[in-house]
Amino acid sequence: MNCTKCKTKAVIGLPRHNAAFCKLCFNGFVHEQVARAVKSERMFGPNDRILVAVSGGKDSLTLWSILLTLGYRADALYVDLGIPNYSEKSHEKVERFADKLAQSHETKLIVHTVQEQAGAGIRELAMLIRRPTCSTCGTIKRYQFNRAAVEQHYDVMATGHNLDDEAARLLGNVLHWQTEYLDKQGPSLPASVEGFAKKVKPLYRLSEREIAAYAVLNRIDYIVEECPMAKGSKMLLYKEVLNRLETESPGTKQRFYCGFLERGIATEPRTGTMQEHDQAMLQPCTTCGQPTSAEVCSYCKMMARAKAKVHST
Repeated sequence: MNCTKCKTKAVIGLPRHNAAFCKLCFNGFVHEQVARAVKSERMFGPNDRILVAVSGGKDSLTLWSILLTLGYRADALYVDLGIPNYSEKSHEKVERFADKLAQSHETKLIVHTVQEQAGAGIRELAMLIRRPTCSTCGTIKRYQFNRAAVEQHYDVMATGHNLDDEAARLLGNVLHWQTEYLDKQGPSLPASVEGFAKKVKPLYRLSEREIAAYAVLNRIDYIVEECPMAKGSKMLLYKEVLNRLETESPGTKQRFYCGFLERGIATEPRTGTMQEHDQAMLQPCTTCGQPTSAEVCSYCKMMARAKAKVHST
């Protein structure tokens, strides 16, 4: 198998593109896909400050590396959830990678430790408030990512969600007719109100397999294991279903998700009536000041419940 572009020996085949690439051409392909995503969705400009949410996995570390390679100003935030063994490993991967990047780029890593602020790790918090661990985790990470981006004056927050992630999420929303989430399914979500950071997903044009190949070829040392808290997640089931379809019909994920975007369902600018609706519905949380539709935001409610449980035992 030879490289489609330079005709030397290929290291990876991409059935959905009917192409194969050597390492050099594959890196160029990946960089081009990210650059096209940034430009087409107007995610950010060359002078914007970007905060990348990193977990120690292949997607987020690869995103951080690519943005710096493309010349953008990108720092990273790692939220240590306190998951026994897993968090220690992922934290170590992130710190080592940050040190490696800092040798050739002007960048920094910000670390937020859940246990230091909440007094317990994610598993203990979920048990205290009797909520699913993944739900608790999502609330904490969304809050801390947005808080850091706003308080430290970043122009945009970037996450490592890839094509597989977005296609699986879309499948779940469609299967359950969760139409209220569809307008947030796009790869770029503007900061519609003060206090909310703009959120973007520059890897949405790349599959999980392609990102894994890029990480291996470029010696990005990432944590391979799935989060132990994700066992039984419906998202993993949706990914498995889509993977089977992709095997039988290459390009299924791309046609499904990008077809959704091309129809304009999730890409209409959030201006005018929608932005006015957001502004009317949201108000500052009386505890932390971040935007919320209630008097107290879900994060502060959760922390208050956890502290009350601790004091009552």
